[in-house]
Amino acid sequence: MNNQKKKALRAAAKGYAFIGVNLIGVLVFWTFPLILSFIISISKWDYSKGISGLSFAGFANYIDMWKDEWFRASLINNVIFTVCFVILLIVFAFIISYILNEYVIGKKLAQLGLYLPYIVNIVAISAVWLALFSNNGPIVSILKALGIENPPIFIADTRYALATIIFICVWQNLGYTVMLFISGMVNIPADLYEAAAIDGANIIQKIRYVTIPMLSGTTFFIIVTSIINSFKVFGLINLMTNGGPGNSTTMLVYNIYRTGFQFGKLEFASAQGIVLLIIIFIITWLQFRIQKRNEASM
Repeated sequence: MNNQKKKALRAAAKGYAFIGVNLIGVLVFWTFPLILSFIISISKWDYSKGISGLSFAGFANYIDMWKDEWFRASLINNVIFTVCFVILLIVFAFIISYILNEYVIGKKLAQLGLYLPYIVNIVAISAVWLALFSNNGPIVSILKALGIENPPIFIADTRYALATIIFICVWQNLGYTVMLFISGMVNIPADLYEAAAIDGANIIQKIRYVTIPMLSGTTFFIIVTSIINSFKVFGLINLMTNGGPGNSTTMLVYNIYRTGFQFGKLEFASAQGIVLLIIIFIITWLQFRIQKRNEASM
């Protein structure tokens, strides 16, 4: 073995040594649980016998889950939540980012104020909003003072509970998304806006033909991460509504938790978890394909 190959091997060994701990973590805490979850999802399990109680059941759990009312409701709710959450988050974050970047003095302080909800503990956020939306809370009291005799009890009303959760999630993630948009806006060359102004473009046209195209990469990142996060929402549901009233706010992750840990149906919960993984993978793959196609056509 010559010296060049020895140096290459040493360099490779050093590289693997640096990432070795992370690789072990991925194997132990992600790959192995995923494989075990899939095995459980195609099995029937007699817990009293331990691992030996596993028996092959094929795809019966995957078929039966579609007959379950709670799973269907959680899937529909999650799709509605994802669409509304992503659209509202991007629209409001973009508008606020543009205003902060162009017209606000001391925008760093404003960004900090918007960012705080993103880093506050989810338990504290849930407690505050439960108090605000309670029967005797300030929001209901203000609506009564405005002349609304029977204001909606937002969290406890099947018509408004999901919309309320969407609103809180948008509020919580707004500051982080605003920071991403602003970081993209400050890197847009001023020459582009000057050229647009010379061509007679107004503010709306500058936003449409300069700002939005130049933020396509940032927007794509926000869409991908927001969709993934929307399918993982759990804390607010668990702490504020427990999937209720009825099944109006149950989501896929909460339903997996409920099925596996409250009702002890680990096979059923594992099958739902694998389906959730496939859904997120397909959505992410489609987004990357669309993004690559758009980049190729530019």
